[in-house]
Amino acid sequence: MITLFDDLGSDVALRGAPARVVSLVPALTEAIEVTVPGRLAGATDYCTHPSTLDVARVGGSKYPKLDRVLALRPDLVLANSEENRPEDVETLRANGIPVWVMRAPATVPHALASLRRLLTQAFEAYEPRWLVEAEELWRATRPVRARAVVPVWRKPWVILGRDTFGGDVLRRLGISVVYAGHEDRYPRPELDELRAWFTDGSADVLVLPDEPYEFTDDDGPGAFPGVRYVLVSGRYLTWYGPSLIEAHRALDAALSAVLEEGVFTTDDP
Repeated sequence: MITLFDDLGSDVALRGAPARVVSLVPALTEAIEVTVPGRLAGATDYCTHPSTLDVARVGGSKYPKLDRVLALRPDLVLANSEENRPEDVETLRANGIPVWVMRAPATVPHALASLRRLLTQAFEAYEPRWLVEAEELWRATRPVRARAVVPVWRKPWVILGRDTFGGDVLRRLGISVVYAGHEDRYPRPELDELRAWFTDGSADVLVLPDEPYEFTDDDGPGAFPGVRYVLVSGRYLTWYGPSLIEAHRALDAALSAVLEEGVFTTDDP
């Protein structure tokens, strides 16, 4: 028996590298399956990558079916301090299940450092090549080339604020998040306030991911008439793991295209 400590400082007692793992975090699901394939026994309904993953499903991240998790008799459950409820973590621990909670990362380096510790310590894996490559790709921070409003939900509008992983991803690509100095990580401003950033010239572009809320050309941009916008993959913007390698190229291309050519909204429903 070995005792490790998760990102929150809680004990995680393991009998060697876990062979049956339940992941309650989509990004961690992908990282584990790519690095140490075959260890996952269960995952949430939102764990969509790798696309070939075939494991038992345990409901959503925020409200997992704990009876399903317990029935899988995992050696380890993976959770996140932002995505998963503390009471669910405590229930699993009370039933004798070790739970590793990853702290919601504020930056790309924080996320990769946490993943390195999880993979090399808990799973006793060699440092994966994708992690080293991701560190190199995301090491530099480009000069600011645009200022963005970045909603992640609507009804009500929820926006990227301070110390968010997605905000740091954009910052490293030269996009400053206008709410980065807000006291909340996810502010909930009124629509008029959001529009004012553009009318007074303080924001240049609206960045709309397809998760957790699925913004589309027909849902979201119309609330900002005349504003330049770009639709991006929420996985590329907010997932930490192997997807960061493709995310660098894909996000940079999408942002560069809209800044150079521009796609403007026209409707105001």
